[in-house]
Amino acid sequence: MKVYGIIPSRFGSSRFPGKPLAVIAGKPLVAWVTEAVGRAKTLDEVLVATDDERIVAAVEEFGGRAVMTPSELPSGTDRIACAAGDFADDDILVNIQGDEPLIDPDLIDRLVSKLQGDPRWSMATAVSPISDPGDLSAKSVVKVVLDRDDGAMYFSRAPIPCDRDNEPDLAGGLYVRHLGIYAYRGGFLRAYVKEPPCELERTEKLEQLRALWMGARIAVVRTDDEGIGVDTPQDARRVEEILLGRTL
Repeated sequence: MKVYGIIPSRFGSSRFPGKPLAVIAGKPLVAWVTEAVGRAKTLDEVLVATDDERIVAAVEEFGGRAVMTPSELPSGTDRIACAAGDFADDDILVNIQGDEPLIDPDLIDRLVSKLQGDPRWSMATAVSPISDPGDLSAKSVVKVVLDRDDGAMYFSRAPIPCDRDNEPDLAGGLYVRHLGIYAYRGGFLRAYVKEPPCELERTEKLEQLRALWMGARIAVVRTDDEGIGVDTPQDARRVEEILLGRTL
């Protein structure tokens, strides 16, 4: 069994063109992400999956490995499957967002351990507590309902579960937000990318609903760190302050 950490990285971004190559604290964003992912103990190989030669050149300049993938691929999930190539059914592939330079390597290890420790799970992902009522109602924040084994029952942009009679109790741990990191078992990932989007996925615009629709079991790891993604130049400056503070 081999464990891959794969970082989809595209040059195009409506809010932040060229984001992977944006220089933050002296290094391009893609370098910070790759270095953070490389600190995970369970990964056998770390790859950047991209459709742009400029990103390949930047990754190779700092000693990383990048794989060119077709620009027409519909999602980051398709990109990681393509980048890994001829992976085995029992391999594990972790999809790490390319805009998360502060990703906790321990979270990656915990996701991998979930799949290594229990063959019932097809894939694994992560959640963090929701403490702000505004986040509970925001469509941009994806909510998850969990079963007794911390398996995902449903993902939605709506505020779920719905408390029929009272205001939601955000202190009880029932309300959690989904974090965009996934670990897939190889055999399931191969089946997943061959399956067209289901109606639930098309309605909510959430890829993981295709997995549930297919009957997959999704393990969920809880963390208190919701992460800081770089979506805008303002986010980049905020992250730069954090990274520079770590070196002082």
